[in-house]
Amino acid sequence: MQTSEHIEKKQGFYAVYIKRTLDFILSTIALVLLSPLLAGLILGGSIAMRGNPFFIQKRPGKNEKIFKLIKFRTMSNRKDQNGNLLPDEMRLTAYGKFLRKTSLDELPELLNIIAGDCSIVGPRPLVPEYIPYYTKAEHHRHDVRPGLTGLAQVNGRSFLSWEEIFAYDLEYIGNISFAADTKIFFETIKKVIGRKNVADVSLARKDKDGRLHYVVNGKEIILHQPLNIERRISCNAEGNR
Repeated sequence: MQTSEHIEKKQGFYAVYIKRTLDFILSTIALVLLSPLLAGLILGGSIAMRGNPFFIQKRPGKNEKIFKLIKFRTMSNRKDQNGNLLPDEMRLTAYGKFLRKTSLDELPELLNIIAGDCSIVGPRPLVPEYIPYYTKAEHHRHDVRPGLTGLAQVNGRSFLSWEEIFAYDLEYIGNISFAADTKIFFETIKKVIGRKNVADVSLARKDKDGRLHYVVNGKEIILHQPLNIERRISCNAEGNR
């Protein structure tokens, strides 16, 4: 993997010297302006979730350094008779659906941006369990800070395959600029307002292999599974040929 020093030499002036400063200033302003909304969501989440409204999870950031991502909780902790958590689509609450459709569950990540763990625009932070399943090229998505939104999120989001998501991530990393970030930012706002490319998993149909089938504009598509599951299945299929 390329070192941070090498990456910074390859990137332009904006990516190395301007982007982080803008992230800090803009996210701080946003946090102040949105504080009444955040207070309302904290209160609403505490009531709807009957407890802690926040969801905190470890995620790999720049250079795969682990940090704690903070979001609003969208799922309950409902368990089966054996004490195991129920599938995501069964634990997603009505309040959680609202947060996801409006992307309001992502707002606490402003704190991650201020702390320097994330950027406003960049590849979305995924879970650490996926790291062993990346290709050599895909590891480069961690050459930069992960983002609140990214190129993949404005080009399909929930309806992209993992390969398409990673291709968009790498395309972004190779072309970081103020113009690109500005375009992605405003495209994100437009899609959030229009509530586009967000799959409601509670409406999906699960087949015998555990894959979720979702209908979009009259066309049925298969939503991607967790990366570690998809690539294990793919490896097993290759090995059985």
